[in-house]
Amino acid sequence: MARVKGAIMTRKRRKKILKLAKGYWGGKSRLFRTANQAVMKSLAYSYVGRKHKKRDFRSLWITRISAGCKMNGINYSTFINGLKKAEITLNRKMLSELAISDAQAFTSLVEKAKAAL
Repeated sequence: MARVKGAIMTRKRRKKILKLAKGYWGGKSRLFRTANQAVMKSLAYSYVGRKHKKRDFRSLWITRISAGCKMNGINYSTFINGLKKAEITLNRKMLSELAISDAQAFTSLVEKAKAAL
């Protein structure tokens, strides 16, 4: 039986890693071992970054809503509580867009939330 050699698959695997490391500085883009370490680290960072992006946007939306609430004489937690009691289901992304772009609509939501309390 013929002997199977692994050179083709090894080269393929290494080329895949070096392709992912394209644009890295110095030996990280050319040497397999350092490129492999850098790629593994960057893939871990990108995985975590996708989770952090969701957190960061939610906190941004909450900050914007809070600023809009303060302009209407109510704090954020009271506003959200009033919306829940008034059975108004708008997510924080849409509420922040209203607070920025349509102040009159946001003010009417604040009034409804105050009335429900």
